[in-house]
Amino acid sequence: MNFTPGYSNVTTAVNYWDTVGQVIIQNVIVLVLGFIINYISATMVHTFNQHHIFRLKPRFILFIHMVVNDMIQLTTSISLYILAAFKTIYVSLCCLIILPAILTTQNTPLNLAFMAVECYIAVCIPLRYNYICTVRRTYIVIGTIWTLSSLSVLPDVFILLATEPVEFLHSRRYCSRDTVFRSAYSLKKRDASHIAFLIVVWLTLFYTYFRILFVAKGAEANAKKARNTLLLHGFQVMLCMVTYVQPMLIQVFTNIGITGRYMHFIIYVINQMLPRLISPIIYGLRDKTFRKYHKKYLCAVNGHSKTASREVS
Repeated sequence: MNFTPGYSNVTTAVNYWDTVGQVIIQNVIVLVLGFIINYISATMVHTFNQHHIFRLKPRFILFIHMVVNDMIQLTTSISLYILAAFKTIYVSLCCLIILPAILTTQNTPLNLAFMAVECYIAVCIPLRYNYICTVRRTYIVIGTIWTLSSLSVLPDVFILLATEPVEFLHSRRYCSRDTVFRSAYSLKKRDASHIAFLIVVWLTLFYTYFRILFVAKGAEANAKKARNTLLLHGFQVMLCMVTYVQPMLIQVFTNIGITGRYMHFIIYVINQMLPRLISPIIYGLRDKTFRKYHKKYLCAVNGHSKTASREVS
């Protein structure tokens, strides 16, 4: 069927503005959700810093480390998502943004695994808890998390510098891990590290869950709460798994004809934003001690704002 040039131009213009409008709406949604999630997380970090009792308990130290880690991850991933609207950026700039995004993304399941171990020790061997779970060892665990994530990412940087010409760093590319670290060695190493992390995390969760489940048969309230917490751990790890299988998931969508920015938007919200939204709820608001102090802080903020508004009026 033949179309007149004028009709073709109108159609092109409509499609262009539809696409621009869709990009703007999706970016606004991502920015608003990111601000809300980071605000909730920031109030929890403030609550942690304001009360010395939390800095003496490994459970809260691991929790607040995960919150800060997720804030960094969410900020960098939102930056990458918005930059994707510009199609291409310089590879060197992309590396500076994508490295912390990858590191913090891989930190999350490892942090969940260590939190599961802490729950297991507290419930199954409580008499040795104070000896095993100390503040010093908790910070060593956090250092171990960052070391393991760095060891899985830094080789990509060395491979990039060794195999790519200098011109590549100054070229413009779509900013993603596969387009920057595009060597076949990096791709194989990425898949291998993802599989290794997932196996370790899932084995840890299964082992700790079933051991706690056995203890929970005695109807101990703390054991049942720990069991439910580990179930939520598992749910969050399942969401984190989308990160590891995302290249394959995108390929599946592409093969069945589902493409475009809308697909990436849905994957991004489920993969990056949803886990960071439920983390404060699961590990902060469900804990009675933390919830008590956090509510006092929020009430104090609200009372101060109301007093300030009355003084202004």
